[in-house]
Amino acid sequence: MRKWRVISLLTAALATVLSVSGLSVTGFALGSATDRLVAENARGLTTVSVAGVSITADGAWVARPTADVRRLAGTARREGLRSELLLSNYSNRQGGFDARAAHLLLSNPAHIDRVATRMAGFVRAQGWSGVNVDLELVRRQDADELVRLVRALQSAMPEARTVSIDVSASTSLTAFRGRGYKLGALGRAADTVVLMTYDLHGPSWSGPGPIGPTDWQRRAVTAALEAVPASRLDLGVAGYGYTWPSCPTARSSGGPTGAPSTVASPRPRARPPRGRPLATRLG
Repeated sequence: MRKWRVISLLTAALATVLSVSGLSVTGFALGSATDRLVAENARGLTTVSVAGVSITADGAWVARPTADVRRLAGTARREGLRSELLLSNYSNRQGGFDARAAHLLLSNPAHIDRVATRMAGFVRAQGWSGVNVDLELVRRQDADELVRLVRALQSAMPEARTVSIDVSASTSLTAFRGRGYKLGALGRAADTVVLMTYDLHGPSWSGPGPIGPTDWQRRAVTAALEAVPASRLDLGVAGYGYTWPSCPTARSSGGPTGAPSTVASPRPRARPPRGRPLATRLG
């Protein structure tokens, strides 16, 4: 039977049940997450992925992890968990993903090598188990360079460290390529490809509707499996919701504390307010 990995909102009970079932579980957390939150969920986890660090607007550099982000790497170790440092093109100034910054990084080989070397330095110095790449709004013409970034990270880091990459869901390989993803090449370069099957509907880009309808998720998985082995594919499932008041805006809700939450990585168009709790990837 084919087995693919899953991403879902983490509660201690859910994570424990899934862990007992033999699935490996990765919990995604903001750098502001508390040690207590990680500890409460550690029994059902194998890895914590922490968001993280962002590339600069010129694509040439990456910010240093904050003290809180570094703290969570240590928390994961104390709880016997692996840890991933998430690399993103999210811009606090823009309030969303910076497509231009991603292009400026990927279109310049020197920038790719510099960012990969710097991330590898963080991994070594701070004790991370690997890197999660969350570059979104990637241009189609940068698809080969995105693969090159993953390979550069693999080359720069110690052999035991891992690289995972998040990709926005599509339902055909042609559509994936149109979004800047060469899935076959990414599946060979990365240890894990994370399929973000959520935010089909959401504030600012659609009317009310399901965030991740099952039929859409199944079609996305079917398409991804044409290029990526099931053993390397993670399925991202939303663990949050949006409210749809009569005004033209929406807000997110959900999570074990009632705070807004997302999983795997923020969506390609917009992100709910900050403060999401821990979420999980399972495999």
